[in-house]
Amino acid sequence: MLSRTASTLYWMSRNVERAENTARILDVAYRMSLLTKDPDLQDQEWFAPLNITGTLFPFSGRHSIVCAKEVLHFMALDAENPSSIYNCAKQARENARAVRGSITSEMWEVLNSTWLEMQNMDEDRLYARGISTFFEWVKERSHLYRGVTFGTMRRDEAFQFHRLGTYMERADNTARMLDVKYHVLLPSVEDVGGAVDYYQWSAVLRSVSAYESYRKVYRDAVTPVRIAELLILRVDIPRSLHFCMHDVYRILCEVQNRSSAEATRLAGEIYAALQFGRISNIFHTGLHEYLTEFLEATDRLGEEINESFFAPEVVAVATEE
Repeated sequence: MLSRTASTLYWMSRNVERAENTARILDVAYRMSLLTKDPDLQDQEWFAPLNITGTLFPFSGRHSIVCAKEVLHFMALDAENPSSIYNCAKQARENARAVRGSITSEMWEVLNSTWLEMQNMDEDRLYARGISTFFEWVKERSHLYRGVTFGTMRRDEAFQFHRLGTYMERADNTARMLDVKYHVLLPSVEDVGGAVDYYQWSAVLRSVSAYESYRKVYRDAVTPVRIAELLILRVDIPRSLHFCMHDVYRILCEVQNRSSAEATRLAGEIYAALQFGRISNIFHTGLHEYLTEFLEATDRLGEEINESFFAPEVVAVATEE
């Protein structure tokens, strides 16, 4: 497969996954902000989406205050924000157009129709439609696209690179959400174990559609340690770090080439640490430190994937003197 085609498929799937993750994060922030009547506390909830996505700095450079209206516009509809839902839908559609021969017509139709409808979305339509309704639409379009992909795409290298992008993006998002809950959403000492703490941790579970799974696995109160175990070490949870890195390693083994040994080795190292890890050891080391190391490792893995598969090979031409 051409490196350009593999790269386009990889980033196409990452953009679709990023749009869905952003919608999940914003929806939870919106619902959490409705739990308090204090305007100052409501605005505090909107720091979390910016911190999770790493966009607080660019946001602060263009906006003087952090509030629901400004954050919703910036992360959902802002054409100048590369990570907004608007731009993710646009880039996914442009990527799909560039690789029409490698995807099915059904995949193209979903991405194209999603972008056409997104183009007509503005703040007035967003609020008239309902904020949560809009986020549900984004998630449903992502689910539709994923279902169409699984149902129609041939299981070749194109499919593998497409799935590789999905799992890399998903692992990054899950790690960021857990880390931010500990260091940004952490309530005051008197609130630990109280109603605020419970709703915030429940919101983390709902943001990754894992609340029902948690209840089935643990069948008791929502606790930070068990949530971390569920979203880090459980291999049967589709958005856990273990699940994502299991598939990343498997895919890299299947598509390996002459220069991908280091990428495969690094993915295997990350996967092995998750496969044999224990939540007690993670908390003993420090959850923040563990997640920071995980994100640094996946960043290095992303760079290795780019160099191994997507960077054009430099052909040395010998010149005769």
